[in-house]
Amino acid sequence: MVTMQASSPLLSIRALSTYFQVKETVVKAVDEVSLDIYPQEVLALVGETGCGKSVLALSILRLLPKNSQSEGSIRYKGLEILEASEEELRKMRGKEIGMIPQSQATSLNPLLKVGWQVMEVLQLHKKVGKLEAQESVVNLFSRLQLPDPAKRMNYYPHQLSGGMRQRVLVSMGVACKPNLILVDEPTKGLDAVLRKEVVNLLGEQAAENSSSMMLITHDFSVAAVLADRIAVMYAGEIVEMGSSSGILAKPRHPYTQSLIDSLPGRGFKPIPGFSPSLSLLPPGCRFQPRCRVACPKCASLHPEITETGVNHYVRCLYADRS
Repeated sequence: MVTMQASSPLLSIRALSTYFQVKETVVKAVDEVSLDIYPQEVLALVGETGCGKSVLALSILRLLPKNSQSEGSIRYKGLEILEASEEELRKMRGKEIGMIPQSQATSLNPLLKVGWQVMEVLQLHKKVGKLEAQESVVNLFSRLQLPDPAKRMNYYPHQLSGGMRQRVLVSMGVACKPNLILVDEPTKGLDAVLRKEVVNLLGEQAAENSSSMMLITHDFSVAAVLADRIAVMYAGEIVEMGSSSGILAKPRHPYTQSLIDSLPGRGFKPIPGFSPSLSLLPPGCRFQPRCRVACPKCASLHPEITETGVNHYVRCLYADRS
């Protein structure tokens, strides 16, 4: 599933599978995923909660619990991440690949001032002194439009609004100007005004730092604003991937179409049924029980992902029909 671009990929993932051993059960959170992210590109990973998006991001950083196992290949600028040493990973995390985690309520340490938490990132990776780190954080807070940045440095997370805490998380993710930022559900739980602010903020930061971004979201409207390309994920695997404009104009997988149809401006039609258990996956198409165009063959044949247009990939037996 290589997308032909003028430059080489910054991050290249091939046949990545991540499993969890839960007692006697194996949970296939990520199953044979392949994708590329190019320099200064925003790739949106879209799908419902529980489809494996966040696990994919944590696999890239090797930040998974001990009961997990990853197979395949994740290459970043020539480094095979799955074989990297702890020292190589420490140098990469934060400095080369930054992450803006999902929950601003739980991702910040409630016992530490927010300024210190961002300073720690700079002191660890940039090896700067306390004064220089402090000045950098004040400047960063100011650029992120955090009111009275020098004063906010000394606030604890509970003293900030949700929007301010989100800005602090963004500042932690971009402080070292990483080449790649993994952004996990940045607008989840925010009201419409804050959603718009955060989306604009992320776009500005990616452009300002010339960073690539993997944007993890369940919201197609966020992906439509920020992404150059979109990869749609369902039950642990990629079911469609292509340019943002191509997927939004002509989605070719029934799940992608259903996600778009569920948007408020596109009919607000909920998708019937539930995603399958990642520990008990069906033999055929994983979306078949919920699909509006499924045929008997879909229940027994598991489709491969194939190129149906220029750099447009779909995992469906009837991609042209959908």
